[in-house]
Amino acid sequence: MNTDLPTALEKAAIRILRPLVRVLLRNGIACGSFEEITRKIYVDEAFALARQNGKATVSAVSAETGLSRKEVKRLHELVSDNTAANSQKYNRAIRVISGWMNDRRFVSAAGVPRVLPMEGADNSFAALVKDYSGDIPTRAMFDLLEKSGCVEQLENKVSLISHAYVPGSDPIDIINILGTDSHELMNTIEHNMNCTTGQRRFQRKVSNNQLAASHVDEFNHYASRRSQALLEDLDNWLSLHESQSDDDESCYVSLGIYLFQDQSRQEKEE
Repeated sequence: MNTDLPTALEKAAIRILRPLVRVLLRNGIACGSFEEITRKIYVDEAFALARQNGKATVSAVSAETGLSRKEVKRLHELVSDNTAANSQKYNRAIRVISGWMNDRRFVSAAGVPRVLPMEGADNSFAALVKDYSGDIPTRAMFDLLEKSGCVEQLENKVSLISHAYVPGSDPIDIINILGTDSHELMNTIEHNMNCTTGQRRFQRKVSNNQLAASHVDEFNHYASRRSQALLEDLDNWLSLHESQSDDDESCYVSLGIYLFQDQSRQEKEE
């Protein structure tokens, strides 16, 4: 093994964990609780790797993780929380907006999202929610989208006023996004580290450490506008290529864009 690899991994882990630990500290999660979570993940992932090699035993995982056999057995028997349900509300809200922008029943001939009656059979907000949000009630979805500034209601009509769903002030929704989006990015990076060149997934970024401070806000607005347009175009493509029957195989894909601004340099200068 390259002697520099453990050091590089430690540095990478520190950079990954710092923002997460800041969130945990702000929300009262003690170090002991996080340590228990980390130990459980170590055991679960070690068992998953061991199963691939045909050696999924407590002794093998104990040797791999450095934990005692008793601790491995205890952690392995703990039931993990089903985190898939945490992002359900977030994903369904996005699907409703996507359907509103792409389904012919809910857009004008010019491709503009229609103002929808709250209730009705075919082209109402209730029909939109029924088709794109699963079992979430109409009023619950409206309240969710209104809270995030995506819709407004005038009398019995509902208008789409923002194409981008970002949770409002509910910290649970935002933390769920933290888990979902960070998980997806990290899995993409890990996949690209362990696959052939032809199997790599798209992972790029643009950065500049000499941007004039006076242009930071301008770039933020410019990047937001261009990124939103790109995401809407990609979302439309995905909608056109969804499986059309239960016989069609389907899978989940996601492409995200983020903007990072390093505040530490500015704070040091100040």
